[in-house]
Amino acid sequence: MQLAAAVQAFTEYLERVRRLSAATVRAYRSDLRDLTASAGDITIGDVDLDVLRDWLWKATQRGDARSTLARRAAAARSFFTWATEHEIIAHDPSLRLIAPKRGRTLPVVASKDAMSSLLEQHRSRATAGGDPLALRDHAILETLYGSGIRVSELCGLDIDDLDVDRRTARVLGKGAKERVVPFGVPAREALNAYLRRARPALVARSDASGAAVFLGSRGGRIGPRAVYSLVAEVLGPLVGSETVGPHALRHTAATHLLDGGADLRAVQEILGHASLGTTQIYTHVSAERLTATYRLAHPRA
Repeated sequence: MQLAAAVQAFTEYLERVRRLSAATVRAYRSDLRDLTASAGDITIGDVDLDVLRDWLWKATQRGDARSTLARRAAAARSFFTWATEHEIIAHDPSLRLIAPKRGRTLPVVASKDAMSSLLEQHRSRATAGGDPLALRDHAILETLYGSGIRVSELCGLDIDDLDVDRRTARVLGKGAKERVVPFGVPAREALNAYLRRARPALVARSDASGAAVFLGSRGGRIGPRAVYSLVAEVLGPLVGSETVGPHALRHTAATHLLDGGADLRAVQEILGHASLGTTQIYTHVSAERLTATYRLAHPRA
């Protein structure tokens, strides 16, 4: 079997059998297509350890980050493990493949005071002017921070997914796993204002609005890129990063939950993490914030 055909079969397996998210499948496909481009038009059986090492070396030469190299090596190991288990190849060439370890980078997190000030500014602006897009943007920010959901989950919300009175939303997460997440009173008020005063005006701009909760300026379902632009514009100055996106609000929500005494497993359920280890990164964030405060405040620090 040619390497390109094997990659296609593997990604179809991830999508149809493993039922991984579309984003995860795209990431595997991208990494393995890069391997195919590096190795050339060869069969999967011709791929050996030297081919894999040469692939990672080329990535190093073009300046790929250590995290990218580690991810690509992991994708290759998964691919060749699958090929071995399905008897497409006799031996796994990736068993001795070593990639640089990922450097530990802590999530970007805004402070509680900064978030409170930011959201209050947007609430005042939205309620004073009554502009549909301002009301929508305020509801988006409150919902992302108040629930900790992913941007894809926010964009996929339909009207029937919301229970505003009970302050819960039903979202479809990674691997098509459904969960119900809570949100707070400020998010409920922002959503009510948006749904009553702004969404009807946006619906009137398009015949294709459907059941989507959050709509774009032309009346269709809002896309992740528009939400990224919004968050980057308003949150970037607070955290000192021009590349910050909606995930920063998810990081911030998780960290503030743990700072407030929430149980780690409860936060795992809210965020929809398959592994508790993924959620534990936020305990490191809280610990480092505590250490920074100590060093600033204690005379013997």
